[in-house]
This record gives sequence, structure tokens and C-alpha cells, in this order.
Amino acid sequence: MSGASGDVRACYERLARWLESTPADLLSSRRRQAELLFRRIGITFAVYGDKEATERLIPFDILPRILSRSEWDRLERGLIQRVRALNMFLADVYGAREILRAGVVPTDLVYRNPGYRPEMAGRRVPHDVYVHIAGIDVIRVDEEDFYVLEDNARTPSGVSYMLENREVMMRLFPELFSMHRVAPVENYPDSLLATLRSVAPPGAAGDPTAVLLTPGQFNSAYYEHSFLADKLGVELVEGRDLFVADDVVFMRTTEGPRRVDVIYRRIDDDFLDPLAFRPDSALGVPGLMQAYQAGAVTLCNAVGTGVADDKAIYTYMPEVVRFYLGEEPILKNVPTWRCREPEALAYVLDHLDELVVKEVNGSGGYGMLVGPHAARAEIEAFRAKLTRDPDNFIAQPTLSLSTVPTSFDSGVAPRHVDLRPFVLCGSDGVRVVPGGLTRVAMKEGSLVVNSSQGGGTKDTWVLDDPEG
Repeated sequence: MSGASGDVRACYERLARWLESTPADLLSSRRRQAELLFRRIGITFAVYGDKEATERLIPFDILPRILSRSEWDRLERGLIQRVRALNMFLADVYGAREILRAGVVPTDLVYRNPGYRPEMAGRRVPHDVYVHIAGIDVIRVDEEDFYVLEDNARTPSGVSYMLENREVMMRLFPELFSMHRVAPVENYPDSLLATLRSVAPPGAAGDPTAVLLTPGQFNSAYYEHSFLADKLGVELVEGRDLFVADDVVFMRTTEGPRRVDVIYRRIDDDFLDPLAFRPDSALGVPGLMQAYQAGAVTLCNAVGTGVADDKAIYTYMPEVVRFYLGEEPILKNVPTWRCREPEALAYVLDHLDELVVKEVNGSGGYGMLVGPHAARAEIEAFRAKLTRDPDNFIAQPTLSLSTVPTSFDSGVAPRHVDLRPFVLCGSDGVRVVPGGLTRVAMKEGSLVVNSSQGGGTKDTWVLDDPEG
């Protein structure tokens, strides 16, 4: 909210004045109302391995995170550039493999990657779009620069919280909205549906049928699956609701089989088709990969996109952008040591108490070491892991993530945040909803914003007014 000089930044001026004139008991009352609303709506997430409670409410902070239009425009250009490069990279590694032959990305990082799917080699996907829905995690360390923390190109989650956060804020703080011109996020479901329909196979009917495929109610993101299916106006289906006949996917309905053209899948590759991947999967659809490879159905996101959101591949994204687009990256990468390289490993081992160390295929804040906040025993345990399997880890400096005002019973205090904007890529272009999901570390001094690790969420405002 304030710059290095201590002056309130222009886009936050009205919020700052409002905070000064708002009694603490009103903020406390609104926080309780927000929690009650979220409980009534039923927004929860599952925590695997948690014996005390399988369902939790994600903490919600009632003070918005604000971006000016000029800040957003710069960020949006960088996001579009990044997703274009990701799609070109995936089309290439499953096709001509020019980037591998050029030595820009090491071949073994692709072929030995758990997210690489040999079944997709040499096969084109409808409209050459692999990443239809991307969640690009972004952080700030100063007033000018945005850094990409990681690329989520498989099944990014969190958009339901972006939409529900906005709805709750509009109900609780109409006076704040009347003071600002906030860019809307409510059109995201329409944009998503338009994106899904735009990538239907060439042989699809004029009004393609799309469905959302969920693993079922025991999945941690099931609330989001049902929420999005309802907003999109499409059927929420499980694997048992679909079947394949003559390389065409059909949905079972009370009026008989109905052809399915586009599947927004929220199931990992391994479980999609027991005939092609894990034979013990009861979540997928037998024969789905054959129909997909025949070009009769589009899967969003495409099979095999996991190779692009691997944290080791992430370290090469600046080179990937330059290779395919001939442009300098608009969004920076966080400086990263690849522990597979001997010199980098030696440096990381010598500076473990200063660095953040991550598994290349880790997610959700699990499997990582935050050196400055770790106990000696934890650091030594990671040292042993790194020495035993250096290829599985990267390391990054402990960046000073930007902070924003956050409301607590004790008052308003700064907390670290990141941002997950959602980028939609169809055959008719790229769409970015102005805003995204701001995740906030609710614990003082913490840099871990993941909900599974105690983080919360905020509404994200992009100001459309000239002053913003």
C-alpha cells in the first residue's frame, strides 16, 4: 500500500482513507460476516492426511489487494507472452523437437520428466493448443517488477475462490466499490466456455458439447469442479458417466447417449484412461486416449502438459521465450540454482539456511525447505536428500515478497502475498480476466501462501479509473 518512501501509492489512496475512518469493530463484524457467508456457501478444501479435519475453510481477508490499470496491463502482456511460449514449447517437444536439437533445453529433462507422455509424441492436438487454462503464479519484490514463481499448466485450481471472493466483497462492502471503478471478473465463466467451445474438434457440431470431468466428491477441489460446471452451464461428470464407442466419446443421459466434443478434465493424466495409463484407475474412461488420438474429442488441458510446469523446465523459460518468440521475457524468472549442475549443488549445500529449496515436481507448498525459517534438523534432512538425489531439486533465494494490508482482530498488519492470474487460450485467441487469486500468508513473517499450509485468500482489484 505504501512505497519505499512511506507515501501511500495512488491506487490505494481511497482505501487508506477509508481504513482511517472505519472503526475497528466494524472491520471485526465484517470479518465474521464473511466467514459466515463462506460457511453457508460451503467453500471448503480437503487436506489429505489430516486426521483432525478433512474439510477446512480457507481464511479470507476482507481488505482487497489493489493493482492499477497500468500495472495490470504490463502484467497481462507478460502473461500472454508466457502462455504463447508454453504452447509452442509443448507443440515442439511432442513434434519437431527443435528446441532439444538446438540444445536450449537438455533432452533428458524432457524425456525423463514424469510429466512427459510418449503417447503424445508425433500427435497434434486440436488447433495446436495444449494449455487452454493456465494459472501463472506471480510475485512482486519491488514497485516495478513481477516475477513468475511457477507455471501451472496441468489442472490449475483456485478460480472459484476468485469469483466467490468478489461476490462476498460486493455484498459486504458496497461503499468501497462505489469509491472505485473495479474491473469485473464475473465474465470468467463466459470466457472459459467460449474458450472450450473454440477448441472443439473440426468434426464437432455447430454447438459443441462440453463437460467437466471430476474425480468425484472426495477430491480436494470438488467444490470448485461443481461450482464451475454450474457457472458454465455444462454437465459435471465422473468417468462412469462417459463411454467410448467407435473412437467417439458419449455421455450417458436419461434421453440416451449424447456425443461429447470437449472435456474440461480435472483428473491427472495417470488416471484418465485405464487402458492407456494406470490400469487400476476407476476414475477415468476406458478408450478415452484412443478417441483423443483419433481427433474426436478435445481434452483441456492436453495430455502431457505436465512437462511444461515442471520446476526444472521453469528455469529455462526465459530461453524458451527467446527461442520461439524472438522477444525478451516481459515477466522475470526468480533466479534459480539447478541442483543437477555440480557447481549449483555445491553453492546450495553451502547456503541451505539462506535459500528456498523445492522438489521439481512438488506442489501445494509440500516438499520444500524455507531455509531462514527452518530448524537445524530440517536443514540437515534436506542436505541428505539433495546429496542423494540432486536432480530432483531446485533452489531459489528467499525473496522479499511484497506485502499488503491484512485485517486481524488485533488490527491491520502487512502480510506477504502472491497472485495467480488465470489465462485462457483458445483457437480464437488469449483471454485474461483482470485480477486473479491473491493468496496471503496469514502468519506474521511467513512466505508460504498455500491454503494447505495455512494461507488465505483476498479479492484482487484492477482499477479501471484514470487515477488507478
